[in-house]
Amino acid sequence: MKFEGTSTYVATDDLKLAVNAAVTLERPLLVKGEPGTGKTELARQVSDALGLPMIEWNIKSTTKAQQGLYEYDAVSRLRDSQLGDERVNDVRNYIKKGKLWEAFDADGKVVLLIDEIDKADIEFPNDLLQELDKMEFHVYETGETIRAKQRPIVIITSNNEKELPDAFLRRCFFHYIRFPEHDTLKQIVEVHHPGIKESLLTTALTQFFEIRETPGLKKKPSTSEVLDWLKLLLAEDLDPADLKRDGKTALPKLHGALLKNEQDVHLFERLAFMARSQR
Repeated sequence: MKFEGTSTYVATDDLKLAVNAAVTLERPLLVKGEPGTGKTELARQVSDALGLPMIEWNIKSTTKAQQGLYEYDAVSRLRDSQLGDERVNDVRNYIKKGKLWEAFDADGKVVLLIDEIDKADIEFPNDLLQELDKMEFHVYETGETIRAKQRPIVIITSNNEKELPDAFLRRCFFHYIRFPEHDTLKQIVEVHHPGIKESLLTTALTQFFEIRETPGLKKKPSTSEVLDWLKLLLAEDLDPADLKRDGKTALPKLHGALLKNEQDVHLFERLAFMARSQR
């Protein structure tokens, strides 16, 4: 069982190595990187490439680790007992399985994605240490222990918004997805926009990297944003000459796909003003 990338996902050699190392070690793969660099998509592509079902647990700021195991609905059970419902005699009727339980209970191996773990509070990773390590947990309401039938491939993503505990990091295989270099990004674009004209692609990517490297930029545009931008350029049937930036603002064509806040828009306007004043 080896991940070699897919026809729709350009995986670098070090990323493929990281996935396969995590599978061999049977440890969670912790993937960090800028938003929009394909961390979440990696789990989907691993699922497709290995022919395994995927279970996705999207983490929010309010998510608790217990929800990944199960939730016990005591309120509904109390209400049903007052109504004389016979379901109250079996507590299992009021237990909702979480994503970890689903993964542990699957008959075959699955890919379990725990997406954006750094959105939750700082205790969230620690609260999952034992369950991810031993691949089992206890259900107190029924007295049973749920053990994984087959150890899932666990992929955990983080946008690096907060530090993760050392005890949690020790149990993971870590990989940081660096922003792709020019040639790799070109391959990614060609996968998503096959047949794109070489001249347009070269001009657009040159301009894109110039924008990313602009000093003072608050949010650098990501891989997903350059793909959206190129989709718009193709839809408008623009050619390299059309991408020449307006001297008044220095903003790229259809800049709303690349620049996502007013500070960065104003930055390019100021740069254009300074360039004009120096002439």
